[in-house]
Amino acid sequence: MDHPFAITLDTGTSLANRTGSWRNSRPEYVDRLPPCNHACPAGENIQAWLFDAESGKYEAAWRTLTQDNPMPAVMGRVCYHPCEGACNRAELDEAVGINSVERFLGDYALKQGFAFVQPEQETGKKVLVIGAGPSGLSAAYHLRRMGHAVTIYEAGPMAGGMMRFGIPKYRLPREVLDAEIKRILDLGIELHLNRKVDDVRETKEAGGFDAVFLAVGAHIAKRAYIPAGGAARVLDAVAVLRSMEGEEKPLLGRRVVVYGGGNTAMDVARTAKRLGAEEAIVVYRRTRNRMPARDFEIEEAIEEGVLMKWLSTIKHVGESAITVEKMVLDEKGFPQPTGELETLEADSVILALGQDVDLSLIENVSGIEVKDGVVQVGGNMMTGFAGVFAGGDMVPSERTVTVAIGHGKKAARHIDGWLRGENYAAASKHEIASFDKLNTWYYEDAPKTVRPMLSIVRRRSTFDEVQGGLDETNALYEARRCLSCGNCFECDNCYGMCPDNAVIKLGAGMRFIFNLDYCKGCGVCAAECPCGAIKMVPETI
Repeated sequence: MDHPFAITLDTGTSLANRTGSWRNSRPEYVDRLPPCNHACPAGENIQAWLFDAESGKYEAAWRTLTQDNPMPAVMGRVCYHPCEGACNRAELDEAVGINSVERFLGDYALKQGFAFVQPEQETGKKVLVIGAGPSGLSAAYHLRRMGHAVTIYEAGPMAGGMMRFGIPKYRLPREVLDAEIKRILDLGIELHLNRKVDDVRETKEAGGFDAVFLAVGAHIAKRAYIPAGGAARVLDAVAVLRSMEGEEKPLLGRRVVVYGGGNTAMDVARTAKRLGAEEAIVVYRRTRNRMPARDFEIEEAIEEGVLMKWLSTIKHVGESAITVEKMVLDEKGFPQPTGELETLEADSVILALGQDVDLSLIENVSGIEVKDGVVQVGGNMMTGFAGVFAGGDMVPSERTVTVAIGHGKKAARHIDGWLRGENYAAASKHEIASFDKLNTWYYEDAPKTVRPMLSIVRRRSTFDEVQGGLDETNALYEARRCLSCGNCFECDNCYGMCPDNAVIKLGAGMRFIFNLDYCKGCGVCAAECPCGAIKMVPETI
């Protein structure tokens, strides 16, 4: 949360360089980077919007949040919240429920009908975004707010990308997704569905676009060679999840085996249970602690009756059964076959072995480098072809909604700079406000609020949303658990504790300054600052 400190008294006397020979050190007010902000892949100013939320200023909090992320109601449901993993509060009791408050603000904004502010002026530049997934929508949003004319070409019949076709409804209700997409499009963004781009260079030139952002999602399922009989029913997880958006749901049978260990494997196994499968078994060749799926996803799947078969690999798929081989991990953690075989009954086998991106649209474009199935980009997100940028699943990165939204924002800023003939440079960051810089004796234990969960019975039989949101009372409580790490929130401790009246209060929102004519450099102010916003520096003459 960046608030510049005033450095003059009302008299105009400068205090910036005043020193005293009687001190060994003197205090300075500082702004440090909260670890939650630092850990957020979308680059949200989390501490700033939590500050507004804890005061009940929900619209102000939402508008601060959406300066970086246009889809808080979505992210409040599907983000894996690395911000909470970095939260200093976890050293006291439990991390602040940042994701829960984000969802509350997102849902509140939808109920209140908040809209984005239209751009103040038009730049006259045209940008094409290819792909209406999280990265493409994020880029389109930020580019449009900068005043550029934005058009999105989406190969599918609906916008949302893998948010729609890869995340089940029990995790992300479609009415929430649709509402946040509509609000982005209402900025004046053109969306063309069922519009597949075959050659990005030709499309760019034909449409007169000044720049292009490639945001094609990873929709192509990876395959593995598994011997199978002629009548074997082998499906891929992406196709199964995609078909859930149609009127006819897939027929998987009573016994379903899912091959893979990622989040998609968990999602499709849980979907199979909801479609009526009596057994849904996940076969994975390593142990649980080596599974790429998030731990809470594994736990929720087990709660819903999904069975896990660790250290196993599929050797053969028959008409109504599969043969699996037991594995062991070697000293490096790689699975090795044992020769021990087992037969499992299965009406269908679903492969969840990861996804690739369709890169056919750049095959005839010189200068764009592809390595390991993804497009190589520079620090400015631009490919080797001038004016063509890329992000999300198309580039080397972790494939999450949060990362994709962050890519969209970052690319938009670089595209804007490129269109203006400038190089965008991100502002330098302050040092991180680590736990050792806080003085936490002022804080009482305040356990994290637990989100409500749908009953197990309904989770196994319906696609109702599994995890509920916080009400206003709980959201306020959770926001107020924030320690304001590294940034003054005007608690008045320094003002009240200074024995020499050297701390000068400037008024609400203006913070404080030090009158160094009175300061002895005792350090009481720094010792009593709960958030680590004061540091003692060596005195200079």
